[in-house]
Amino acid sequence: MTGSERTIRTDDSSGETPARTLSGRTTLLFAVASGVAVANVYFAQPLLVTLGHDFRISAATVGIVVTLTQIGYGLGLFLLVPLGDLVDRRSLVVTQLALLAAALVATGTAATAPVLLTALAAVGFLAVVTQTLVAFAASLAAPDRRGRAVGLVTSGIVIGILLARTVSGALADLAGWRSVYLASAALTLALTVALYRVLPRRSTPPTSMRYVQLLRSTLTLFAEERVLRVRALLALLIFAAFSTLWSCVALPLSDPPLSLSHTAIGAFGLAGAAGALAAAPAGRLHDRGLAGWTTGTALALLTVSWLPLALTRQSLWALALGAVVLDLAVQAVHVTNQSLIYVVRPDAGSRLIGGYMVFYSVGSATGALASTTVYAMAGWGAVCVLGAAISALAFLVWAVTRGGTAGASAASGG
Repeated sequence: MTGSERTIRTDDSSGETPARTLSGRTTLLFAVASGVAVANVYFAQPLLVTLGHDFRISAATVGIVVTLTQIGYGLGLFLLVPLGDLVDRRSLVVTQLALLAAALVATGTAATAPVLLTALAAVGFLAVVTQTLVAFAASLAAPDRRGRAVGLVTSGIVIGILLARTVSGALADLAGWRSVYLASAALTLALTVALYRVLPRRSTPPTSMRYVQLLRSTLTLFAEERVLRVRALLALLIFAAFSTLWSCVALPLSDPPLSLSHTAIGAFGLAGAAGALAAAPAGRLHDRGLAGWTTGTALALLTVSWLPLALTRQSLWALALGAVVLDLAVQAVHVTNQSLIYVVRPDAGSRLIGGYMVFYSVGSATGALASTTVYAMAGWGAVCVLGAAISALAFLVWAVTRGGTAGASAASGG
């Protein structure tokens, strides 16, 4: 056993490796690995013009680069993440990361458009190791510290998402777009070795289901567990609001009178990264039995955040303030959601989180499409109205359903 783990009491007759809990160092490693893996999904966004030029992909269709990566991610959520309930999670994490590193090398060395697009789809498919790590962290954490562990790992994911575009653009300027993927491959491989050394083998007995039954049971869980349905719906709405801002805000910033450069626009992602600060406190509030209060307060803040965001053209400080509040609120609800749904069925943690994250993907895609369409039709003010309406709807869903979900977990509080 390494110094990063400590043994807790277990039944030696089970034949399983003794259960472990997470130390701070191991949790930090989970967070870093999760952030690095998910960043790969977003690296291409600031590189689209360059990729289109190098691979002769027209401006009208170069968006397929991002679309295929997201499709791969969505398929991975449904097909790969549930495997955490079937096989040894340590082996699953290490294998996924090693294959992800190989897919990144293929991307960074691609010579033709078909190879590039196939490799990027594989990158998205394998990057769902982030959700396997969330479920793994939840299973290893002591019950009274589970929310904190999930919050810390989620902090890594948030930082990875929001800084991916900045890091990608900076590396591409320094050494070309290929360096982005090759550097990420090297870092991913190093993290693979580190996790292989510290992760315990099977922390919970595997399910006896076959793989097809496992996938079918993911759908069954939605029918059986009301808290999963409610929290998945909240995930769809909060990430639709999140995507409404971040998929569209570059448009008013680049248009007159602001006319900001790409570098300046990307810098606002750093303000959004402050949202990661909400993850760990939200987890601690869940552990104290304040999940309901945390959710309601965060959703109210999410709705209010659109007031300063509506003033973006008049004040960049208003944009920064609104972005910080919005991201803090979204991450607080997200961490609380994951902590609550894991408690419902710890034996199906990977399936619960994988199924939940499908709604995250749907919400993100819907918000991106809706916001850019509304902006083209009616401008930034209408986008803010859309974001506020989605946020208010999320608050209404929570208010209407809180009584029914309170009993799902002693910690829910609503």
